[in-house]
Amino acid sequence: MSADTKTGFVDKKIFGRAVKDSFIKLNPRIQAENPVMLLVYISAILTTLLWIVSLFGIKDAPTGYTLAIAIILWFTSLFANFAEAIAEGRGKAQADTLRASRRDVEAHKVDSPAQKDKFTSIPSAALKKGDLVIVKAGEQIPADGEVVEGAASVDESAITGESAPVIRESGGDRSAVTGGTTVLSDWIVVQVTSEAGESFLDKMIAMVEGASRKKTPNEIALQIFLVALSIIFILVTVSLYTYSIFSSREAGIINPTSVTTLVALLVCLAPTTIGALLSAIGIAGMSRLNQANVLAMSGRAIEAAGDVDILMLDKTGTITLGNRQAYAFIPVDGVTEKELADAAQLSSLADETPEGRSVVVLAKEKFGIRGRNLEDSGMHFIPFTAKTRMSGVDFKGNEIRKGAADAMQAYVVGAGGVYSTQCDNAVKSIASEGGTPLVVSKNHKILGVIHLKDIIKQGVQEKFADLRKMGIKTIMITGDNPMTAAAIAAEAGVDDFLAEATPEGKLSMIRDFQAKGHLVAMTGDGTNDAPALAQADVAVAMNTGTQAAKEAGNMVDLDSSPTKLIDIVRIGKQLLMTRGSLTTFSIANDVAKYFAIIPALFMGLYPGLAALNIMNLHSPMSAVLSAIIYNALIIIALIPLALKGVKYRELPAGKLLSRNLLIYGLGGLAAPFIFIKLIDMVLVMLGLV
Repeated sequence: MSADTKTGFVDKKIFGRAVKDSFIKLNPRIQAENPVMLLVYISAILTTLLWIVSLFGIKDAPTGYTLAIAIILWFTSLFANFAEAIAEGRGKAQADTLRASRRDVEAHKVDSPAQKDKFTSIPSAALKKGDLVIVKAGEQIPADGEVVEGAASVDESAITGESAPVIRESGGDRSAVTGGTTVLSDWIVVQVTSEAGESFLDKMIAMVEGASRKKTPNEIALQIFLVALSIIFILVTVSLYTYSIFSSREAGIINPTSVTTLVALLVCLAPTTIGALLSAIGIAGMSRLNQANVLAMSGRAIEAAGDVDILMLDKTGTITLGNRQAYAFIPVDGVTEKELADAAQLSSLADETPEGRSVVVLAKEKFGIRGRNLEDSGMHFIPFTAKTRMSGVDFKGNEIRKGAADAMQAYVVGAGGVYSTQCDNAVKSIASEGGTPLVVSKNHKILGVIHLKDIIKQGVQEKFADLRKMGIKTIMITGDNPMTAAAIAAEAGVDDFLAEATPEGKLSMIRDFQAKGHLVAMTGDGTNDAPALAQADVAVAMNTGTQAAKEAGNMVDLDSSPTKLIDIVRIGKQLLMTRGSLTTFSIANDVAKYFAIIPALFMGLYPGLAALNIMNLHSPMSAVLSAIIYNALIIIALIPLALKGVKYRELPAGKLLSRNLLIYGLGGLAAPFIFIKLIDMVLVMLGLV
């Protein structure tokens, strides 16, 4: 979002659009979507008609008083619209930024990856699912897809906001690309996975601007409750009017209670505060998630995140960096570590895998050994094959090999060499720690072992400890053997793990937990994670993952960070807490307004009620005006809280509930007494009543 000039808690641009949208939302069809505020809307129309009628001498109440009530009710409707429009404005601003990054570009369509140099140029809008396109450095990726050949550095800042480029390559779980991102180096052949208008960017735009937002079950349930309260207050108000007519006749006086006054009373007693802010709270929750670089496909997922108590995480690419890296050189049988590092680096010079490159880097970092020139004479590389399970180099009369322990044992022993006990112990030690041992030999003599290990992402252990405090159990799921899984689980700090996991196993575990009443969150990035993501209550797919994973999830983490889930959970809990707190405040407000207004309103009929007029309001007219003005202004006053959310604290649910009931319950009771009295004093001071 651009750095526009701020006004209060929101950009001036968003503020201006929200003011305009507040009037547009006065459309009856839009008002009908919120039954509580529809009541205010109808009341504003009714009092306006009563004012117009009073101009012709048919007076229900003093003309000026009726006009004042009508104006205040219209402002109450506008303030409710404004709250929703401000919340939507943030999403619309982000959607505008995303639209600006999307443009119809020229796509280079190819018939097959092998014919990447023979392409046909067509508009990106004409691409269909299954088409192949080649994208070179400096070109924009024309559509969502999977990389089927090549590797390239891609700028995804248009989507994630992060300036650091990412690597996208064929195979594995980092093959998904998004239309609208830009290739910075090399080239890739992409197979289109979405039809025109159905891209990930289109879905993002629809979600962040609220176009696809549906009310969640909790919102619907709360709205039904608020409607029920409103109906009760309608019956109460009608009963009061009937009772007022009866009492005035008994006393032989003109009924002092007008329809205008009772309409205003109804609006004051109805739960208009939460009714006005309910939609804004939900939209703001999704907006906060968007600001955390997480795209939620539904509001239901955010609410579920607030109640999650089981978190299942895929290991590779989620807890770990995704590729094993060289961690240590372990020499054996009198060989020095530098000799081992030198031979290991030589055997890895032509190895373009992340593991092979990490061996070269580790040797350079530990001993300053620089990579040799691959064009050196006499350097003959032996490629890795599934059959031999080793690779190496023949260099200046030396035969250097690197590979799996059992393959290297057979190779060395077969040539008359010795596979020592010291080497065997080193291999077993690395395996017991969850690492991968690679044995290195030179001229059929074992030099030592390279320790490859999964690298845990930074900050994971601390974040998992925070999740534990929040009552969330973390479970790592991996295809590794139990020994390897146990070592990584201990290092990462998860509570439990599932080893040798299959897609069916992950799915079964989630269903078992759900059958026991747990809410399960799952993060993953691979196609094999898709079934489990589809089953989970909260499914967070990594943006670096496959298209299948992103389509199965109900959230996409644009930063691809497993630690992001703690932010998702906090935002979910914050959304539920904010809604609960403001509902408590609103209902407490209604109770307080009832006891503040009724005595002043009816003490003309029953002078004894003056004893209950504890605020000493000036008159029934000033009491109603003060209450309805307060009713409108409190909506505006609470908009920042609805947008920002109630501050989340890592406390047990019971303590949080007690604390919020105390603050917002007592606050809701006290605020009307204080501010209605202040408004009454101002009205009297200005001579308006």
